[in-house]
Amino acid sequence: MSRPTRGAMRHLGVLRGSGVLRSQGAVLGDARYEIDGYRMKPGEVVGSGEISMTPDDLANALGRRDLELTTEDGRVLAVRFSGGARSARSGIAHADITGGLPAEDDWRR
Repeated sequence: MSRPTRGAMRHLGVLRGSGVLRSQGAVLGDARYEIDGYRMKPGEVVGSGEISMTPDDLANALGRRDLELTTEDGRVLAVRFSGGARSARSGIAHADITGGLPAEDDWRR
């Protein structure tokens, strides 16, 4: 049986809840999220998951590069959507979280 290497990616847990999506301080709409956290290498945590909003609000948010999701507990997550027009119609889009995530040891498992 092989042991994971030091730099191996590791699932840390899941963040779920609701918040408000903003772009340059302007509110784009209320959002619900489910984000899986991963340790990519020591000290580097990234997130990947889904954000759901009304279809109109999501359509307005897709393609923007300056998105922040403020969670109900006050955390501010840097968001980048990787979906397109099809996502907007469903009201659910895949998102990568590139900042604002808890440190590796602060995830609930």
